[in-house]
Amino acid sequence: MVIKEIDEQGRVVIPKDWRKGKLKGKVLMKLKDDSSIEIIPYNSLDLTKYFDSIEIEVKSPLTDWHSLRRELRDKSKKDG
Repeated sequence: MVIKEIDEQGRVVIPKDWRKGKLKGKVLMKLKDDSSIEIIPYNSLDLTKYFDSIEIEVKSPLTDWHSLRRELRDKSKKDG
């Protein structure tokens, strides 16, 4: 355990020996509650457990973002 200061821009320096170990490259930072943050190595994650998935049938091609967004917006108005 290490006590660190947060600078005026909200940054925290992670100790060098931690960075040399498992925290190389990208990390996932998860807010656990109002007072703690969990930092997890990104390369060893199954990100699907961190969000709920909802299946939605769409007619618009996924390559046409504008029509897909319009269709999803219309579906949410009907459902909500």
